[in-house]
Amino acid sequence: MATEVETPPFLGSAPPAPSDDPEAERLREENKRLREENERLLSQVQGAQVPGLYSAPAVRTPSLQQLSRIAAKFNLDLDEAELREFQHAMKRPLASYQRLDKLVEPLPPVKWPRTPGWRPQPGENPHNAWYWRTEITGAPSGKLHGKTVVIKDTVAVAGVPMMNGSRIMEGYIPEFDATIVTRILDAGGIIKGKSVCEDLCMSGNSFTSCTGPVLNAHDSSRSSSGSSSGSATLLALNEVDLAIGGDQGGSIRLPAAWSGVVGHKPTYGLVPYTGIVPMDITVDHVGPMARTVEDVALMLEVLAGYDNGLDPRQPPNLIVPEYTSQLTGDLSGMKVGLLKEGFGQELSEDDVDDMVRDAAHKLTSAGATVEEVSIPIHYPDGTHIWHPVAVEGIMQTMMTLNG
Repeated sequence: MATEVETPPFLGSAPPAPSDDPEAERLREENKRLREENERLLSQVQGAQVPGLYSAPAVRTPSLQQLSRIAAKFNLDLDEAELREFQHAMKRPLASYQRLDKLVEPLPPVKWPRTPGWRPQPGENPHNAWYWRTEITGAPSGKLHGKTVVIKDTVAVAGVPMMNGSRIMEGYIPEFDATIVTRILDAGGIIKGKSVCEDLCMSGNSFTSCTGPVLNAHDSSRSSSGSSSGSATLLALNEVDLAIGGDQGGSIRLPAAWSGVVGHKPTYGLVPYTGIVPMDITVDHVGPMARTVEDVALMLEVLAGYDNGLDPRQPPNLIVPEYTSQLTGDLSGMKVGLLKEGFGQELSEDDVDDMVRDAAHKLTSAGATVEEVSIPIHYPDGTHIWHPVAVEGIMQTMMTLNG
């Protein structure tokens, strides 16, 4: 007697092979009934089904065998009659799924015209810091008028390819601008393209992007760090005035330090993350990078602020001060802590530790008090706490929800 493999309902259009197995015949009849049910549901939400034209439903009614396996996962022992009751109970929710699939998703308007741009050739991209070149001109006036900007390739720019450093996303072209892109253009900025980032931003180095390693602007034999590697390098090369970086675990601060530019990881939720590839909602940050503190402060004024509820990371009562007016050089009354557990670790380098301490103590000349503080849980337990949170959260967000 031949053994027949169960055929899913959506693959059951071919004529069934002859069989004298009553169970196989019953399965074929069941699959036929499910196909008819799926087509009927689809017809309900589309209005009228075109005769002879098959349109795959968004969600298919599970077979009794599939329901039985699901029930077993929850330690439920259901007979065929009970399984059919569950199947029947799914009809109305499934119709809602079909209708939802047919609705047109509203997209925010794209305000500023642009062309798709081009992928730079090696000759015009010797440090491999550019992922894509374009030129999008914004408002004729504003805080960023005339300043050139590169956008990290985790940030959606409508009509411009985005791959987040990974082959997984290669070929994706966003249909909308991230909120911060619109704000940059509204403020008169000129977007010159997208900068290379690490593969899915899962590295603090500069060699994991599928487009190749990003070379340090000062020494091409060295890393520029990451994951905002391209943004830092293009700033250090004076190819742009401003850059966007993203930071979940140092990805703005590290490449800024390794490239000799200024990078700022804003307070959580200060800058909206809307339209940017997430890693985990609890650690996602996006912020400004530039060659000077003044330009970082100016860019932060443009980027920061509430996004009308689109980004759940943001509280609605955000207040954005004029950061540039606060750059007085007077740090009187400010206390700066040097974290004891951040120095002298097994991966630390003595000359780097000394340089950081010396730089911090220079702030005393501006009126600040610099003191060593201790947070014992910072290292190594802080790292051990971060790893499970990041691994589980990133797996859930990037692979399960967005996958």
